[in-house]
Amino acid sequence: MSGHMQVEDAFPAFLVEAEDFADHGGWVLDSQFETQMGSPYLLAHGLGRPVADAVTEVRVEKAGEYKVWVRCKDWVPAHHPGTFRLVVNGKPLETVFGADGNDWSWVSADRLDLAEGALTLRLQDLTGFDGRCDAIYFTTGDDIPPNAVDDESRAWRRRLRGLPDHPVDMGEYDVVVVGGGISGCAAALAAARLGQCVALLHDRPVLGGNASKEIGLMPRGAQGALLKELSERTPDGDLAAISLLEAEPLASVFLEHRLVAARTDDKRVVSVDTVSARGGKESRFAGKMFIDASGVAIIGLLAGAETMFGREARSEFDEGYAPETADAMHHGNTLFFRTRMAENPVDFPDVPWAIEVAKDYANLSGQLIRPGLENGKGPKAGDNPNTPEFKFRPDGGSFPATHFWEYGQWLDPYTSGEEVRDYLMRALYGTFSNVKRMAPEEYANLELEWMAFVAAQGEFRRYRGDYVLTENDIRDNVHFDDTLVANDGAFCIHCAWEPGEGEYDFRLKDWIFDERDRSSYEIPYRCLYSANIENLLAAGKHISVTHVAGSATKLMGNGAQHGVAVAAAAYLCNLHATTPRGLYEERLGELRSLVRGLTSCDHDMENHPPRRKFERVPG
Repeated sequence: MSGHMQVEDAFPAFLVEAEDFADHGGWVLDSQFETQMGSPYLLAHGLGRPVADAVTEVRVEKAGEYKVWVRCKDWVPAHHPGTFRLVVNGKPLETVFGADGNDWSWVSADRLDLAEGALTLRLQDLTGFDGRCDAIYFTTGDDIPPNAVDDESRAWRRRLRGLPDHPVDMGEYDVVVVGGGISGCAAALAAARLGQCVALLHDRPVLGGNASKEIGLMPRGAQGALLKELSERTPDGDLAAISLLEAEPLASVFLEHRLVAARTDDKRVVSVDTVSARGGKESRFAGKMFIDASGVAIIGLLAGAETMFGREARSEFDEGYAPETADAMHHGNTLFFRTRMAENPVDFPDVPWAIEVAKDYANLSGQLIRPGLENGKGPKAGDNPNTPEFKFRPDGGSFPATHFWEYGQWLDPYTSGEEVRDYLMRALYGTFSNVKRMAPEEYANLELEWMAFVAAQGEFRRYRGDYVLTENDIRDNVHFDDTLVANDGAFCIHCAWEPGEGEYDFRLKDWIFDERDRSSYEIPYRCLYSANIENLLAAGKHISVTHVAGSATKLMGNGAQHGVAVAAAAYLCNLHATTPRGLYEERLGELRSLVRGLTSCDHDMENHPPRRKFERVPG
């Protein structure tokens, strides 16, 4: 039975969270946007084919007449593409959900006479086009469930689910790593091999971030031995990272744990709080050192760290690729997909709500071939002269890059993630429909094989460290006394249309790919820790760099090198009871020597400092 609690204080009522359904059927759990909309939800991501029912059984503790409320979303209000029904004990309710024209909200449905005992619930998808259900509330009273996303509504959910008011103490760790992408996996694995007791907190069900099997990018940039170890793939596309970390006795991996709070004391992070996607359990992880590898600078935002966002003005760092005036433009998100030719003709429903976005665009290039291999060609029909495939190759050949599908560059990446993902889905559904419609004989058998519902994340806030790396530092191959690792890669600047400018605004306007002299460049240690939070290190695309410099350092292989470096720094901070800045000021040579050993000999434990004995604080 799914988890819920019958409330008896005022009137019988109970809440059933969709993510807690015992059998999700063909629906998928989407927890990406819970901090904005209030909760994880089930998504009927069937690519135009209705998915199998999600089913669960709950117990009614007290018989009575219950009012039914369902929290859902009409994600294209003028068209209602994603609709579903709720079936209670085999009988569908009269209300069709996802068709009320509203964003996330509680929809009032039928009144039902419920007997005491087992109650079977089914979510019946009607379209296959991404209907979404958050929760179902049964009440014998006249109350209206709270829709706002605030402390009051969260407390209401906890009470109905029988959850404690405060996070469960999970104990103290030597190092807490937040973010299980490539950089976070590298940091956690290196720290554990250095004898640190490590907690890796990740908000997805699989590790890898943009390289995970949910998304599928290849980790580019510097290719160290640890990265190669982590990024080996199983036949289903999953990374070896999870098995490597599970084999480490000092590493604990907590999947589907989203960071929601950070406690600080005198400019130090003391602990962080998470909420689990399934069951809603809130947990507290204390730590001595914290490494933010989330890609979104989440610890810093919650702890009050200094950060940077958007494009700096050219005058600030004298960067040639910077705009004259600073602005909030940033690299957007990308949605990966794959098509195939079936053996028989495949119908596809009319999607006017998607063609509103795609217009007449009919080029499906830039596909994910398989996890770890993207930028595949795709079918096309008609002519789209306003969106050429940008030419990078010496022979002038075009390059069907996956990242040409990009949106959200002018939106707030922290609050608009669902809007950006949904817009890209509409663009892809509409483009697919156009291809089949414009060349019906050639593409009668064409079908959508797969489309991610988790977008590859672009650019968010970046930490401000004791040094900010710039375009000129990379271009001029500047040497730093505190260099720990080298990074590789071109300036890779995604150029967005101005708001309202581009006809196909889900595609990039232009792409600057400047390989400079193709040499590696140095990353100073001062870019890898917070300037004002004393025990906070950073690895990945949100280290202390400008927007332009970040277009090169953002590559996942580069982030793996950051991860190894900050793992070494965290180890030495704990060993010597100092801070990251203290290492720079007093023990830089020791730090550089340790990082050289780690990056040159991989995980040969003969070259590592001995493991320390530790005691785990029970949770």
